[in-house]
Amino acid sequence: MTVAELMKDRTINQAAEGEVTADDYVFAIDISDDKRAEVDDYVVVQEHTVSVNASFSPDTTESQYIRSGKSTTKTGTQETYSISGDRYVGDPAQDFLLSYKMIYARGEDARIPYVRFNILNGKGVKGIGTVIVNSDSSGDAGSNSTFDVEIRKSGANPQEFQYVPKTTGGSTGGEGSTETPGGTEETQSRTMKKVVKEQI
Repeated sequence: MTVAELMKDRTINQAAEGEVTADDYVFAIDISDDKRAEVDDYVVVQEHTVSVNASFSPDTTESQYIRSGKSTTKTGTQETYSISGDRYVGDPAQDFLLSYKMIYARGEDARIPYVRFNILNGKGVKGIGTVIVNSDSSGDAGSNSTFDVEIRKSGANPQEFQYVPKTTGGSTGGEGSTETPGGTEETQSRTMKKVVKEQI
């Protein structure tokens, strides 16, 4: 399932208020070869997924100053998404994350774009993460086969993200419509030239 398919019958309210459940968060990944897919084409991590837990680990340094005591300086934050569930063959997200390619990927090959946002107000983050497969096909006899994957922030901090559904004008998720009222600039230019010619 893609983000566009998940969101097609849902309405984003940026001013939404109220309690939030774990099911109200969308986590999706870019599985395209060039890693340049539009957010609406990202695949959603959902099928037979038990949890997608976001955790944050701060980096700090400690300094002792004269007559001031000890001081803690925060130098960064590592973000990790822990994904676990039951194996479902045929799900695009699982098949990609648990593929031979990703299990043994190194360096840049293990890095993928991801997005996480609230399904109610569309607010979230968009970044790059490194895929780490901890286990696949785990479980006892007669039980479901389970998996455990982590996606850890790689490089710069993720950017703030606002999901905006696709419109008839062809805008992409997160970018909004850029179509000029009354048509595109090219269409308006042709119309203006026609009017001027008729007046002459």
